[in-house]
Amino acid sequence: MSQHRDAPGHRAGPPRTAEPEVAQAFDRLVEEGDVRLARPWPALIVTGLLGGIDVGTGVLAYLLVLAATGQKLLAGLAFGIGFVALLLARSELFTENFLVPVTAVAARRNSLSALGRLWTVTLAGNLLGGWLVAWLITRALPQLREVATSSGTHFATLGVNLRSFTLAVLAGMVITLMTRMQHSTESLGVRLVPALLFGALLAGGELFHSVLDSILMFAALTAGRAPFGYLDWLGALGWSVLGNVVGGVGLVAFLRLARVPHQLAEERARNR
Repeated sequence: MSQHRDAPGHRAGPPRTAEPEVAQAFDRLVEEGDVRLARPWPALIVTGLLGGIDVGTGVLAYLLVLAATGQKLLAGLAFGIGFVALLLARSELFTENFLVPVTAVAARRNSLSALGRLWTVTLAGNLLGGWLVAWLITRALPQLREVATSSGTHFATLGVNLRSFTLAVLAGMVITLMTRMQHSTESLGVRLVPALLFGALLAGGELFHSVLDSILMFAALTAGRAPFGYLDWLGALGWSVLGNVVGGVGLVAFLRLARVPHQLAEERARNR
């Protein structure tokens, strides 16, 4: 006689489905990621530019508060305005694309080449939009040039070393975790909370973020007082991008996908 599966001593195997909330979040990530990856060139360029402008607005708030108070944590709280703008305006930030489109590619909804296009165009647009806002800040508010120079110089002179790399890894991890939390709910009010808190953590903690810190370096460069040049900025950008990708994709995105192995396998099978 076969033993009843609910009999004492029976050891059930692992469930083939994730928790409902996790599975729903996965479905949202796949759907939105596919939409982002399929954007036509004009829309992709514009959303990237707007993303840089939105983050630049947060940098403006950061510099204003830092100049008035000298408190980096308070300035970090003010910077959260930039992430709120990103969320409400639905613009695009390079590091926000470490979870959503990566999930869609992992599910075979789209290709690695589409992901490369998204990352490249978004980063270029963010940097161009951010440079424009940095130039406007230092032209319109000359009283911020000193604090802009000191802030930008800090990141330009971090160097290529373990400390700067781990700061970049933390920045990528923080932003990708923010993205994951925002996609766990459909409530706009709830999604605003991580935008403010993680924005404060990123800026107030002086983590090494490729776009945010590039805009601060641009502000220093356009102020005309920076003890570094654009080649120094470019080296810092490359190093921060590498760390951001390791933190965002490696420490958050891939581990989150490990929570939904069966859903991921089913999605990949459907999209062969």
